[in-house]
Amino acid sequence: MYDERLGDAIRTSAIPSGPAEFFADLGNMAVALPVLAGTLAYVTWRIRSRVAVIVAAVTMALVPTLVAPLQALIDRPGPPPMAPDTGFYPSGHAATAAVAYGLCVLLLRAVHGRREPAYVCVLLNAAVGLGLVRQGYHWPADVLGSWCLAVVLLCAAARLCRSYSPVSLAS
Repeated sequence: MYDERLGDAIRTSAIPSGPAEFFADLGNMAVALPVLAGTLAYVTWRIRSRVAVIVAAVTMALVPTLVAPLQALIDRPGPPPMAPDTGFYPSGHAATAAVAYGLCVLLLRAVHGRREPAYVCVLLNAAVGLGLVRQGYHWPADVLGSWCLAVVLLCAAARLCRSYSPVSLAS
């Protein structure tokens, strides 16, 4: 399978383990949620409409609500050394990072209107995904599946805010 060959190649590559672990850890709820909470506090202080903040909080809450049943349903084994454990698709860490940091970008863009943080977010999430695969926590498809889920959630959040709030997440 191409996904497994690519995962094995990344895991055995010359990518240093220390930075890979650092970026993989950015997908932990203990890291991503405080970043999002700080952004939510800042945006709440800057704008009067609370719809964007509520939509962002609910969107983030949907991540484990959707990922856990998908992992149980698909029941995919993890890469070595995680195998034979199952429940690795989609990656909860990749989904957490993509949604949390994506929401931060959308919220900050609603306040400041700048696009540059989006590029940083994409690079950061690529590093998180690479770190997760390099450290043997997930296969590449696990990360890719999470990114697809994140795009759906972020687009839905932006659309809801455009419909119900004077402050648009996708301005």
